[in-house]
Amino acid sequence: MKTIDELIQSGVEGKRIFVRADLNVPLEGTTITDDGRIRAVAPTIKKLAAAGAKVIVASHLGRPKGAPDPRFSLAPAAVRLGEILGTNVSFATDTVGDSAKATVAALGNGEVTLLENLRFNAGETSKDDAERGAFADALASLADLYVGDGFGAVHRKHASVFDLPARLPHAAGDLIATEVGVLKKLTDEVGRPYVVVLGGAKVSDKLGVIDHLLEKADRILVGGGMAYTFLKAKGHEVGISLLQEDQIPACLEYLARAEKRGVEFVLPVDVLVSADFPDLKDKTPANPDLVASDAIPADKEGLDIGPKTRELYASKLADAGTVFWNGPMGVFEHPDYANGTKAVAQALLDSPGFTVVGGGDSAAAVRILGFDENAFGHISTGGGASLEYLEGKTLPGLAALED
Repeated sequence: MKTIDELIQSGVEGKRIFVRADLNVPLEGTTITDDGRIRAVAPTIKKLAAAGAKVIVASHLGRPKGAPDPRFSLAPAAVRLGEILGTNVSFATDTVGDSAKATVAALGNGEVTLLENLRFNAGETSKDDAERGAFADALASLADLYVGDGFGAVHRKHASVFDLPARLPHAAGDLIATEVGVLKKLTDEVGRPYVVVLGGAKVSDKLGVIDHLLEKADRILVGGGMAYTFLKAKGHEVGISLLQEDQIPACLEYLARAEKRGVEFVLPVDVLVSADFPDLKDKTPANPDLVASDAIPADKEGLDIGPKTRELYASKLADAGTVFWNGPMGVFEHPDYANGTKAVAQALLDSPGFTVVGGGDSAAAVRILGFDENAFGHISTGGGASLEYLEGKTLPGLAALED
């Protein structure tokens, strides 16, 4: 993949450069609650602007249904991006319409604009090649060059990610180059012991990565909602905890494969449970019960790993040469159920190895719980993209940037 440094060396002053970013940030109304993805792509934008390019930034936000929806407007992201860059970022109120054309035409050298949410156009996510291609053609008419730097979207075969690079000279942004370099360390240059920590709600979301990493990892630690399907597979009562009954056969297979290969597959030994899911808005004290993971009451739900499990997982991370963590250990948004996720984050900080926080809710948790992002080896901006890369899949957005 060509780098943006190579692109800049070839001369970009006065050129319109389309930067496909990932500004898919969480919002409460119009307030951005985690600006990590904006800050991650800002250096690429700043570098291109400093070289005199006219920078056109584009991204998706949320899952609108192919039509404008004010709940998913990128207008707040334009304001925040401008604050981070220390310059005005103009905003086009559409993607390829009159506002986009006029806003791009008004750009001076070194100036930056942001287009409205790409998913407001049905062509962005269409499975029809012709419809997707037509939208890519319209986007291409706005620019001279393309820079892919939205790592969180590279696993999607979308118009701005996959089709547009084929229509313009292209390069990979610094963020994507960094992400790919880190993921290679998790696949080709692994320091051992290699410990994988997986959490989150569903086993089905992690099946592919478990399957692949059983061939590479030395230890796999499981927490979050997905742990209860594994506990059920081992014959334990899980009450009203998150459960995917249809995934029990897969869980049994993975447990058997882990034992055969000598991979430590570690499940919670104690959990915090409650009959009621916590109120995440007013943080009302939940007063959970602590029980052994094989003694969850039938009328209660597991919502976080317990103190013995936190100590166990910390001990399994203490000598790690490489750690990949994806998915919280519990409902970390509530203070009564945040300690498991805090313990794993702290164990990564204490680990002597190369530590990677694999995007998504894990990255959000690190920031929300007040950890220093720079203390980790790497915090990814793409949870789904990271997982698919580690599964060994070809990512459309990366393939499109290769020459």
